[in-house]
Amino acid sequence: MVHEHHLTVSRTARFYTLGEPGPAVRDVWIVCHGYGQMAASFVRRFVPVAAPERLVVAPEALARFYLDRAHGGSHAASAVGASWMTREDRAAEIADQVAYLDALSETILSQVDRAHVRTTALGFSQGAATVWRWLAHSAVRVDRVICWGAVVPDDVRVQDARSLRQASICLVTGNADEFATAERLAHASAQLAAAGVPSEQITFEGGHRLDDATLRHLAGALTAAATGPPAFPAGPGDP
Repeated sequence: MVHEHHLTVSRTARFYTLGEPGPAVRDVWIVCHGYGQMAASFVRRFVPVAAPERLVVAPEALARFYLDRAHGGSHAASAVGASWMTREDRAAEIADQVAYLDALSETILSQVDRAHVRTTALGFSQGAATVWRWLAHSAVRVDRVICWGAVVPDDVRVQDARSLRQASICLVTGNADEFATAERLAHASAQLAAAGVPSEQITFEGGHRLDDATLRHLAGALTAAATGPPAFPAGPGDP
């Protein structure tokens, strides 16, 4: 008879940064890429909001795969992408994501003056589902959640997630996005409102992609709101 088992093992995770950690940083963004993307190319999309006081951190999903078929039996020329999870072994995958992103945020925030830093968790497409699940299962607090080109996963109970209820929520999508359509975005907004969590909606001209002008707007909005308390007080703490 076949029996399923689980074994927790160490795993090396890779992440990229745009900017330098240090006492001058006042704005930390943790940004999660979409399905089939890689963190190195994704973090470069945030160059339009690069600033001495801003640190952008892009974790890379742990499951990598070849994006196209082998050429002549070899993947030597195949592009590589990464995926946060599939429907297989979901509970373990989500638990691993939460532990990974918790460890990453603690590592990054130990290198800045966390008593004076405001934080943004941004997820694009599949990365947005990852951010929702992370904060729904974590004690980590952020100032703002940006859900870009995606909606709230069905398995996330926002009303029970303190980390999500204490953050400002922004839903961003292109007006030609085939995945995060206007109808799906309206449904997501209604879900959040029903949970007692207000959200802002931003729409730009374009499809399923990041948008430079919208990123600049979001960066400016957080800077303007920087008079509030920091998300991390000093001391301990779809597919």
